[in-house]
Amino acid sequence: MKVRNSVATLVLVAATAGLAASASAQQAGENEYLQACAACHGESGKGMGPIAPLLNIDVPSLTTLAKNNDGVFPMLQVIHIIDGRSGVRGHGGIMPIWGDRFKSAMIESAGEYGAELLVRGRILALAQYLESIQE
Repeated sequence: MKVRNSVATLVLVAATAGLAASASAQQAGENEYLQACAACHGESGKGMGPIAPLLNIDVPSLTTLAKNNDGVFPMLQVIHIIDGRSGVRGHGGIMPIWGDRFKSAMIESAGEYGAELLVRGRILALAQYLESIQE
């Protein structure tokens, strides 16, 4: 009976940790969005940020990416556009290359490989947040 209780407790702790990590990842993605994207795309993601009127292009809504892709969120494409280092440039080339910006800010403290891992985590959290705000 003790083993069963221990296993049940372990499963409960793991599930709780998973939920906490998920909530933490969601918050991290939202924070990334508010710091890196909201100035152009707006806090709501609908393309109406305070800088949008100053640009010479229309800033797209990020809440309709799935809708515009037959109901499927284009996760890999979104990651590539945010990262910008893969050759896929968003918005005709004027969107910042966030992969480079994120990495340059961390390379001194985390090293080349550590910075790359951190960048990938930040971009994934951001992409998952964008997936969560789809209409």
